[in-house]
Amino acid sequence: MGVLDHVSDLFDCSHSSKHKKRKQLQTVEIKVKMDCEGCERKVKKSVEGMKGVTQVGVERKASKLTVVGYVDPKKVVARVAHRTGKKVELWPYVPYDVVAHPYAPGVYDKKAPAGYVRNAEDPQVSHLARASSTEVRYTTAFSDENPAACSVM
Repeated sequence: MGVLDHVSDLFDCSHSSKHKKRKQLQTVEIKVKMDCEGCERKVKKSVEGMKGVTQVGVERKASKLTVVGYVDPKKVVARVAHRTGKKVELWPYVPYDVVAHPYAPGVYDKKAPAGYVRNAEDPQVSHLARASSTEVRYTTAFSDENPAACSVM
């Protein structure tokens, strides 16, 4: 902040003493069940007129609404739920490749779209560890796919 800004703030006659923080541009992904084109249109129109929204995308097969803009995620979820009367939640899925154990209980979800699993930071899943490099080396040494690897025989 420069000197002129500081002096200007000291002699400011307006009643607002604090500067209003600008919201950052963000992408909000929401899960909303959509069965037909009418549902899709209703969900899309529920957020199109919202202040700060710059782009709205709908994927009916994945039941996913993507809103890009200077918005608060909680307000977007509340507005969609209020305007459509549907059950709405923030997008709970992550790509399959990101999760260490995609078939662990609490992570695998039959209702998830193809290529996605539920994003769960569950302490029960954290005890399932990946194989260490030594374990991998020993298991591949006696593999049927690599007949030259075994020097014992």
